[in-house]
Amino acid sequence: MQTQNAEKTNLTMLTDFYEITMDNGYFENGFENRIAYFDMFFRVLPDDGGFAIMAGVQQIVDYIQNLNFTEEDICYLRGCGIFSEKFLNYLKNFHFCCDVWAVPEGMPIFPGEPIITVRGPVIQAQFLETMILLTINHQSLIATKANRICRAAGNRPVMEFGSRRAQGPDGAVLGARAAYIGGCCGTACTLCSRDYGIPAMGTMAHSWVQLFDSELDAFRAYARQYPNNCTLLVDTYNVLKSGVPNAIRAFNEELLPRGIRPAGIRIDSGDITYLSRKARKMLDDAGFPDCKICASNSLDEYIIRDMLLQGACVDSFGVGERMITSSSHPVFGGVYKLSGVEKADGRIEPKIKISENVTKITTPGFKKVYRLFDRDTGKAIGDVITLHDETIDDGRPYEIFDPDFVWKRKTVTNFRAVEIRQQIFRNGRCVMPERSIQQIQKDCKNQVNTLWDEVKRFENPHRYYVDLSQKLWDLKSRMISQCSY
Repeated sequence: MQTQNAEKTNLTMLTDFYEITMDNGYFENGFENRIAYFDMFFRVLPDDGGFAIMAGVQQIVDYIQNLNFTEEDICYLRGCGIFSEKFLNYLKNFHFCCDVWAVPEGMPIFPGEPIITVRGPVIQAQFLETMILLTINHQSLIATKANRICRAAGNRPVMEFGSRRAQGPDGAVLGARAAYIGGCCGTACTLCSRDYGIPAMGTMAHSWVQLFDSELDAFRAYARQYPNNCTLLVDTYNVLKSGVPNAIRAFNEELLPRGIRPAGIRIDSGDITYLSRKARKMLDDAGFPDCKICASNSLDEYIIRDMLLQGACVDSFGVGERMITSSSHPVFGGVYKLSGVEKADGRIEPKIKISENVTKITTPGFKKVYRLFDRDTGKAIGDVITLHDETIDDGRPYEIFDPDFVWKRKTVTNFRAVEIRQQIFRNGRCVMPERSIQQIQKDCKNQVNTLWDEVKRFENPHRYYVDLSQKLWDLKSRMISQCSY
């Protein structure tokens, strides 16, 4: 399992202050051993898309495995003047013992379904809220945006170029990690490459070209220095009048005599569709049909799609700010809500949050999430959320229905039911299966391919259904009707 190799920072105190004040209150009210269930889920898909991509689970594991309150932390909390010494002593001797379930990284996820569930002493389960949300919200957002961009590019590689526009160091490193999960072929972020084993990629900046006496001198020097991976940036002055002609000359003078073929050119400004077509002809006429053309410059899925529809001769893309910040939809919006409390006899008492805003009404209880796949096509039919003690028997017909419009029902047959979440902690011990980042990316591609093309549309995608089992729907309806306003 690939984790960050750098010395780890203690992130225990990276939490909302009210998590600690609530925990102190739980402790003082004798709830320190009360077993609670919390679900993380999200309500709205980024960019009005058809699905999102789960990412960030490994960082949650790393965080939990390093949870500990240092003497400095305890001194700070003591100085706040509101926490009891008994509670501070509890934190000083903190030992994580929760159970945690999560959807694996790279899996398509949908609104309303619990993508993470934490079961354990309420003090511990409550405390995880902030870190779970900030980690999964960020990386799932970037992985989702990257997946959209990579799908727009088709079979053409997309490189992550966003470090300089990311929101801080973690935004750059973990954003690049998430972008790789979403489908990028590599990253310009050296630290991310070092720590996560993601291929490092890049060419040159305009400053390299400007520093030399001439563009041709700059290209010659680069070709001599990096002959086996020579990609030249051709838009510093004029793409067609100087950039491409000088690149061709440098290829002929520095590479061909050594028996080396050029890797490519990069265009970073102007009408890239027009320029790439012209550049392609120039390269082909000069005997370099194998020389690739890379495009960069504030790209996103819509620009890439339109460029290719208009005949752009681009072989790969470098995408930065609009991917690393998900600028078109910069908030994922996941939430973390109490869904149940375990009684002394082991019975789970479901909990629900009611709101006049219907979308904020939660789904109660300890739950499972099944994905139903058509056995003939391999495509996903829909997801079903059930109570934890339910099992979907895929050997017999199963009726699914829209939980908002219950008259919309369908009986599915010849399907395979797969529980998509896996347990990642058992009694505080990590039990998550190891996967390399490359395997996660491969799994992501395979799982996205199980979705119908209609779900993958950028605009007005077909709604992928996340249904409730009849038993869970009955429970939720009953609890709503019992609540008084």
